[in-house]
Amino acid sequence: EIEGEHDSYDFGSGAGFYVNATQKPWSTYYQMYDYVNSELPTLLRESSLPLQTQNASIFGHSMGGHGSLISFLKNPGLYQSVSAFSPICNPINCRWGQKCFGGYLGDRQTSLEQWKQYDATELIQKYNSDGEKLQILIDQGTDDQFLADGDDAHNQLLPQNFLNASSKVQNVDVQLRMQKGYDHSYYFIASFVQDHLEFHAQF
Repeated sequence: EIEGEHDSYDFGSGAGFYVNATQKPWSTYYQMYDYVNSELPTLLRESSLPLQTQNASIFGHSMGGHGSLISFLKNPGLYQSVSAFSPICNPINCRWGQKCFGGYLGDRQTSLEQWKQYDATELIQKYNSDGEKLQILIDQGTDDQFLADGDDAHNQLLPQNFLNASSKVQNVDVQLRMQKGYDHSYYFIASFVQDHLEFHAQF
């Protein structure tokens, strides 16, 4: 256990942010990117579970949506498709991301290039589809409190930044569905998860 890792919901045990930490003391155990994209797939492939691991897809919610987007974009061929609910799309430009990236990867001034390696909006701009069309499905609730967080209405999620960046990349089609009246809750996920399962089943 690391001193202070349980002190806040948006850092430490509450928010590994799917990065490989480089800063001590986090770097010893907080290798969450490798866990999701290397260790866990290996465990599943070697298990006796009836899984078609060669047909794996990935999706997630909020910070997990961020994790699914970067995992897909950084690992061509590992996943067949990707989708997300209310993802943190541009963490280098929101408070959640800045807090976690600063703590795990080093301060912005000296480590910005490292930060960008875990930012979906930065990664999509460099994506090479090799001529194949990439489809990404994102559902976002219009009443999500984290689109306007705190007294200053800070946008933690920034889906429009991701959509705008993707529109400049050839063969990339991001379907951002703004779902009226829905917030950041699990009821939102339950309402549209069937759509995501059907989306992934196409690939």
